[in-house]
Amino acid sequence: MSDQAAQPSFAIQRIYLKDLSLEMPNAPQVLLEQGQPQVDVQLNLHAEPVVDGIYEVAVTATVTTKVNDKTLFLVEAKQAGLFEIRNIPQEQLQPIIAIACPQIVYPYLRATVADVINRTGFPPVHLTEVNFQAMYEAQLAQAAGEQAGNA
Repeated sequence: MSDQAAQPSFAIQRIYLKDLSLEMPNAPQVLLEQGQPQVDVQLNLHAEPVVDGIYEVAVTATVTTKVNDKTLFLVEAKQAGLFEIRNIPQEQLQPIIAIACPQIVYPYLRATVADVINRTGFPPVHLTEVNFQAMYEAQLAQAAGEQAGNA
């Protein structure tokens, strides 16, 4: 029995929408504006332990769309997941939390953002695929560069 207890485990406990905000501050006047909308998408990743062996990983997308420098709409959505991660070596834990977990959560976030924007009466904005491994490696490289600069 103790051998099973020490086995590495990874399980999805729950995927959920943690926060959602839609603003159309210049409606209805902005709806009459002509011009090509500019879409800006910002992604953020947050992870923290909840209890021993359970981690919450959240991916937030902020989509700001403007036409002629006037905000058409702003959507901020935070999709999260609870993950049970046990008996994983410490050096492997961070990549799981920063790569594998967001890859599971992100498709739900994409669907939520597209649906909310579609409900505004505008065509949905489909967030592009994200390479979370490349993001993680870039963060490691940046952290290493900052440490080298501070030495």
